[in-house]
Amino acid sequence: MSSLSQAVLDGASAAEIEAAPVPTTYLALHLRAEDVEMFKGVTDKDVRKSLRLGEVPMPELAPDEVLVAVMASSINYNTVWSAMFEPIPTFQFLKQNARQGGWATRHDQPYHVLGSDCSGVVVRTGIGVRRWKPGDHVIVHVAQIDDQEPATQGDGVLGAEARGWGFETNFGGLAEYGVVRASQILPKPAHLTWEEAAVSPLCAGTAYRMLVSDRGAQMKQGDIVLIWGASGGLGSYAIQFVKNGGGIPVGVVSSAQKEAAVRALGCDVVINRTELGITDDIADDPRHVLETGRKLAKLVVEKAGREPDIVFEHTGRVTFGISVIVARRGGTVVTCGSSSGYLHTFDNRHLWMKLKKIIGSHGANYEEQQATNRLLESGAIVPAMSAVYPLAEAAEACRIVQTSRQVGKVAVLCMAPEPGLGVTDPDLRGRIGEDRLNPLLGLTAAPR
Repeated sequence: MSSLSQAVLDGASAAEIEAAPVPTTYLALHLRAEDVEMFKGVTDKDVRKSLRLGEVPMPELAPDEVLVAVMASSINYNTVWSAMFEPIPTFQFLKQNARQGGWATRHDQPYHVLGSDCSGVVVRTGIGVRRWKPGDHVIVHVAQIDDQEPATQGDGVLGAEARGWGFETNFGGLAEYGVVRASQILPKPAHLTWEEAAVSPLCAGTAYRMLVSDRGAQMKQGDIVLIWGASGGLGSYAIQFVKNGGGIPVGVVSSAQKEAAVRALGCDVVINRTELGITDDIADDPRHVLETGRKLAKLVVEKAGREPDIVFEHTGRVTFGISVIVARRGGTVVTCGSSSGYLHTFDNRHLWMKLKKIIGSHGANYEEQQATNRLLESGAIVPAMSAVYPLAEAAEACRIVQTSRQVGKVAVLCMAPEPGLGVTDPDLRGRIGEDRLNPLLGLTAAPR
């Protein structure tokens, strides 16, 4: 272990952290460019075969960047996409990033360090960083934005050079160290452990923008919100935002175990998708889509009183055509991601003749992430963590997410030696309560 890592683990002072030299290499979960063709013609693209854990070179810091000792991270579906080299190898993203020139050229490497969530300790700051110092406990927001783009001043994620950290950039969070911009950092909620804090930023911020923000569906009190994949990372936070905002979440899940998970989060209305007869090829059969959409709408009316005002859509091709049908007249389908496929087919008559809306959403801007973090800091929203793995087993954790056997989020301990560390406000933690903080813990299955 490097002296800098040891200083962080010992809770050293800012001066001691600054005095410890930055190591020349660090341990990271990464991909290698020479492996991008390894799954060609393969049906089961098992990410455990492409993900490597090993030493990579420590990059130099840009003036607006911060080096964070990563105490914990988590698995997001973008890491699965990267590890399958789909829909394109993310090395292409790194090359696109590098074309900006200057400091961006560092991202174009024959390795790609993954991971878009992080809690940790600031250990170095670039000369242009004003608000953060070594020793600060932080979480990392996924959006890397270009503050010199005009569009960014209106909405950070609208800039053409906005990128997802650890997905469209290098030096991500599934590692001992992460390189982030100062505009990605927020204070770590003091009552949470490292791993609890690490699982929330990407999924919670994304769900907040989709549902609560004026850039998303602008959910109102009393709105009925149909949530596909309700037991997953995004769905687990969507349920909480709907409940917290006075709405009625209707969760769609695929098993009894996942039904129990969403009920633990407060989702009283649950539909098991096996009741609907949804198959992976449903999008190719318009009649089946129509029948399923009508059946789902009827179930929502029976269980919640009327058709959904908002459909929270992130599963993609298999469900999207159904979502357009099931939303009420004048309702909204808000979408991000497409884990079951990007090419969506839907009957446009249900959109235009019933005056519905489709809103695309991607991540969150800094202000939205701060609003999300405040809800986490107060305990109004809690982590959706169901399992914790060490960095040495991060590929196994990624396989769980790839095969959709997780509920909520799967955390990964990076530099933190064991779970349960990092709490600096035990009084608030006690007032909120351990059961309230971890309603999903222990519900994720082992990999296979």
